[in-house]
Amino acid sequence: MEKTGKELISVIVPVYNIIDYLPRCVDSICRQTYSNLEIILVDDGSNDGTERLVDELAKKDERIRVFHKKNGGSSSARNLGISEARGSWLGFVDSDDFIDSGMYERLMECVDKYGVRMAQVSRDEIDENGQKLPDVCKPPEKAHVCEPERFLRELLLHKGDSSFCTKLTDKRLFEGRLFPEGVLNEDFHLLVNMLEEAGSIAVIPQQCYHVFYRIGSNTRKKTKDEFSRVFIDIVINADMVEALVKEKYPMLKREAVRFALYQRLDYLLHIPVSRMVDEDECYRSVKKYLRRHVPDTVRNPYLTAKNKLYLMLLTGAPKTVRRLHSLKMRR
Repeated sequence: MEKTGKELISVIVPVYNIIDYLPRCVDSICRQTYSNLEIILVDDGSNDGTERLVDELAKKDERIRVFHKKNGGSSSARNLGISEARGSWLGFVDSDDFIDSGMYERLMECVDKYGVRMAQVSRDEIDENGQKLPDVCKPPEKAHVCEPERFLRELLLHKGDSSFCTKLTDKRLFEGRLFPEGVLNEDFHLLVNMLEEAGSIAVIPQQCYHVFYRIGSNTRKKTKDEFSRVFIDIVINADMVEALVKEKYPMLKREAVRFALYQRLDYLLHIPVSRMVDEDECYRSVKKYLRRHVPDTVRNPYLTAKNKLYLMLLTGAPKTVRRLHSLKMRR
């Protein structure tokens, strides 16, 4: 490995049954212009040949280190990677995504220029046909440094990017905190609890990270009744961040309530009608929250007119509205 004198970056890639797309992902990391990095591939109990592929890839580049473990989910694999990382800076890449060759060089330049503990590039999303999809997170017009409260506000308004994959993070920020395991939306949970210690975050407009929108990936995986648990976890995280705002960022109260209402709207638009019963604890709690916050729904300046209409209708007659919404979507 070339010795550059620069700080070592550890790039952690959780891997599970991804044999068709992993070579592209790993190759994009190996081609980084910032060469003083190690690539940690954590095989999370693959059984489709990926478990052998990671070992073959490691033979091609001495910077690649491989770890095999029993299946425990992406967070579990990431946490193992963190514990084994030798670098003072951590990056994360999902195994079906890929990155520009200059991504980590740009991020490290940001770290040096602005003296921050976390730097972020922008991202785009690519579908299975190679076509670029509409931006989920709109890139900023120019590079800037964002203080924690402002960054959190952007997240609460669904304008920011909570993914650790687009970021380079000081490893010391992970001391005493890891990705929550057994849940989805885990990046948001960890990031908002890390913001205060992380301090300001440098953000650049270049879309260096490419999300591959693959049907069947974790956040789009469906259970047998066609309901991903991500819609439960986003409600749980909404409650968590609302409590965090109350304690540490009281000026963001309206944004936090807007976030909580919007996440519950997302939940109600995806839960199967068959699960909309009071025996379902999450569904029951969502209804109670909406009924308790009708005045906030009406007055919150950060909700669109369409958001407010749907929320009010779902608050009054959730099952009927869902049935009508399902009919509309089938047309």
